[in-house]
Amino acid sequence: MNPTEIPRPTTGERDLGTSGAARPFGVYVHVPFCRVRCGYCDFNTYTADELGEGATRATYADTAIREIVQAAERFGRRPVETVFFGGGTPTQLPSTDLVRILRAIDERLGLAEGVEVTTEANPDSVTPESLAVLRAGGFTRISFGVQSAVPHVLATLERTHDPANVPQAVRWAREAGFEQVSVDLIYGTPGESFDDWRTSLEQAIALGPDHVSAYALIVEEGTAFARKVRRGEVVMPDDDETADKYVLADEMLSAAGLGWYELSNWARDGSAQCRHNVLYWRSDDWLGIGPGAHSHVAGERWWNVKHPAAYAQRLVAGESPRHDGETIDAETAHVERIMLETRLRSGLGLDTLSEAARASVPELVARDLATLEGDRLVLTRTGRLLADAVVRELVD
Repeated sequence: MNPTEIPRPTTGERDLGTSGAARPFGVYVHVPFCRVRCGYCDFNTYTADELGEGATRATYADTAIREIVQAAERFGRRPVETVFFGGGTPTQLPSTDLVRILRAIDERLGLAEGVEVTTEANPDSVTPESLAVLRAGGFTRISFGVQSAVPHVLATLERTHDPANVPQAVRWAREAGFEQVSVDLIYGTPGESFDDWRTSLEQAIALGPDHVSAYALIVEEGTAFARKVRRGEVVMPDDDETADKYVLADEMLSAAGLGWYELSNWARDGSAQCRHNVLYWRSDDWLGIGPGAHSHVAGERWWNVKHPAAYAQRLVAGESPRHDGETIDAETAHVERIMLETRLRSGLGLDTLSEAARASVPELVARDLATLEGDRLVLTRTGRLLADAVVRELVD
């Protein structure tokens, strides 16, 4: 079957053009390639020599475009307000291929006016020429995976870029005309001192970013890093040290004019917030393209087959890459809304809570875990450090 001959929606498959069309709608494109697979990473990523024929970087853009064509034929058109290329390292593909994928999204689904288009990138995977192609092709935002400015910390994380090259990559992005530049950091790496983390923050701030993400390192089961921890080869810092590093990040980033808008994200102002990620946190709608990519539309959630070769084989055969899915019931949607919106600086509306949960709000305020801003509950810095515990109180 030709990819353009996919039948219209069947049971459990919503029409993107009519289902909840008032909600923001985005597209996530997963690019599963990395030059080196970092030991701490549990994302669906592969180095080039791990994949067989049919899942190569040379053919990937065409495969992803097949899925976009399928989605448009199956679900119809709907204005796309955000597009996010993640991975993996999307910039392992030629810039021209990334632009071709974006063009297919526009042609088949339709990009809204003022669309935000982000790509993740490693600092060593871009050139002035590649960035110029991306910007001319419609990309507006780039997020550099810096993680740390300290060589021994990067070595522990198995990151391969030279931190001395980061300012150059950021400068190239600015010169290419990117509207927003974001920097991603990780704290809590074994062996990272408090001064190491301060150095990373200082150097990130010196780049003049519009946006910074700072996430605590999490040991994910099944990763090489988890095996090292289990064998005692590396020792994770205790919770108090990790909390102190979060506080330092919030203090320094705030002083530099970057305000928190989500637990682990700071932006220069409202226009610099990652609109695509906000779409996730507000449980809006998105279509996932690529192996293992998840989609969420109008109370339905589904995900693709995980391995790139299986993903490519299905699409070449004219079949859907969908692996499985679920309908989100009212109780699950309620719990997820509390979990996600509590993370946001805009806070959680009190009308979201049950009567019993609302009764716990004064106690949360008295314990300096939250404040009330009108009819919305907003976490304090202390509350952000204990966000999971606050959510449990609001859900129970």
